[in-house]
Amino acid sequence: MAGAPITYRRERWDTPDGDFIDVDLLDPAAPPGAPLLVLLHGLEGSSRSHYAEAFADWARARGMGFAVPHFRGCSGEINRAPRAYHCGDHAEVGWMLRRLRARQQTTGGGDLVAVGISLGGNALLRWAGEAGASAADTVRAVAAVSAPLDMAAGGQAIGEGVNRQIYTRMFLRTMKAKARAKLAQYPGLFSAERLRAARDLRAFDDLFTAPLHGFSGVEDYWRRGSAKPHLPRIRVPALALNARNDPFVPATSLPRPGDVGRHVTLWQPSHGGHVGFAQGRPPGQVFWLPQAVGSWLLAQIG
Repeated sequence: MAGAPITYRRERWDTPDGDFIDVDLLDPAAPPGAPLLVLLHGLEGSSRSHYAEAFADWARARGMGFAVPHFRGCSGEINRAPRAYHCGDHAEVGWMLRRLRARQQTTGGGDLVAVGISLGGNALLRWAGEAGASAADTVRAVAAVSAPLDMAAGGQAIGEGVNRQIYTRMFLRTMKAKARAKLAQYPGLFSAERLRAARDLRAFDDLFTAPLHGFSGVEDYWRRGSAKPHLPRIRVPALALNARNDPFVPATSLPRPGDVGRHVTLWQPSHGGHVGFAQGRPPGQVFWLPQAVGSWLLAQIG
């Protein structure tokens, strides 16, 4: 990281359904009146993901507050309820953002802006589309980075070729472990045999993610969870940043200007990979993502 090590203080929030989420807040706290940057992490990410610490360092250097509300089961402790998290969890995202906004108001903080990374970015824009004009009561602006806005296209891409051999295996290792822990909490919740047989995210989502969150199957989940069809409904400033060489998000699946409303800005550089966005030559490459996206968010505050 560019500065001193990032330190957090953790708060545990009880959810309306009797579960909990853990929220990591940058420590020390920002001064009164400072804006708050909220980051929604990606699949199996956390406040210690490289991009989270990079945004935390950027926010700290500018005297901003910074918070990472963890999706359920991603903070290091398995959650209580017979559910986890998913790409279209707009109700959960809305609840977390509204609570953070209320916290800002109570403590004398400033405006709230939010950035979502990969799955978290899709969930954030899915919420913004669902909330419509009411989103402005909570956030000033939102940004999504490397979000699989068309989940079917992204799910297919990550299950093919080298992605399947490297990244699918990496994700499934932790996701299957959490699913086994969930099955121990709730025997009979799903088929242990099908879990053992799952070799890609399609099979895992069809067995676990979709039914546990009210979807009829993986196709229904990917269709209803995708943010892309909801982008025209967004009524707050929103940025969608996707590299056209992202191995998980095919360029052909990216939204075009005609697919979004006037509140949505599309950045689609030719290079950047999946949450890469480095510039310069090794070993002096710079991760420019926080500077570019963070500055865009701040500009929306004015």
